[in-house]
Amino acid sequence: MIASMTGYGKSAYTSDKKNIKVEIKSINSKQLDLSLRVPSYFRDQENILRSTVSDLLERGKIELSVSIEHAPGENLSNINRELLKAYKEQIMAISRELDIPVPNDWYQTLFRMPDVFKAESTGPDESEVSDLLDTCLEAVNDLRGSRLNEGKKLYDFFFQKLERIRGLLKEIVKFEERRIPKIRERLEENLAKLQSIEYDKGRLEQELIFYIEKLDVTEEKVRLESHLDYFEETLGLPDENQCAGKGKKLGFIAQEMGREINTLGSKANDADMQKIVVMMKDELEQIKEQVLNVL
Repeated sequence: MIASMTGYGKSAYTSDKKNIKVEIKSINSKQLDLSLRVPSYFRDQENILRSTVSDLLERGKIELSVSIEHAPGENLSNINRELLKAYKEQIMAISRELDIPVPNDWYQTLFRMPDVFKAESTGPDESEVSDLLDTCLEAVNDLRGSRLNEGKKLYDFFFQKLERIRGLLKEIVKFEERRIPKIRERLEENLAKLQSIEYDKGRLEQELIFYIEKLDVTEEKVRLESHLDYFEETLGLPDENQCAGKGKKLGFIAQEMGREINTLGSKANDADMQKIVVMMKDELEQIKEQVLNVL
């Protein structure tokens, strides 16, 4: 089964001291493009998060967001009263010396001074780091589940398009059988109009056979059918780890399918067959568009 690169996941951890929330979303990308939004409290854990997520989600444009809320009373900082007092005394002294008024709003002035707030904790302890990583893993697994659900929709879409191309390929047969006599008849009619030109009928027959053989599309039909089977087979390959690479492989197969369809069109020499080829190209383009979303 295939997995999509598009998905969304979230997870949350709640305790009496804090709430951790993690959200992660992914869209298609040729390579891994990971961006993190982590609060400063967990800034030192950013590299660990990046490495963990990169190992599990090998491809896609991924955005991971972490937020933390501390329970009331779990203050992370206190006012540095001694420093605040010193700032106020210095400002009042400057006011007297320079004969300028003191601030109208002491709180706003003093709280904007450097180092007025002092942190009680320099960062998370081991248990908090563990809670963060567990919550992130849950969100990643939720995203992986979302990717698999989207992959099921893609699988059904691809299967429908493959069957449509197979049906169109079968329709070519009835036009192919009448195509050669029509081409031969048209060539002979054109030659009959050239009454003043003499030609070797035996040589003409040989050239007609050679020309008609060049218009034969049997090999293209066989190869296209083979590519359709290979595409379907690749869709069903087990992919328990959701490793990157299947989407690229399907893209390569789709390119080969396109080559055979284009050759069918160039050899068609028949309006009805050309219409079928155009319809095949339309179905294939839809496949190519959605293959870009496959992991």
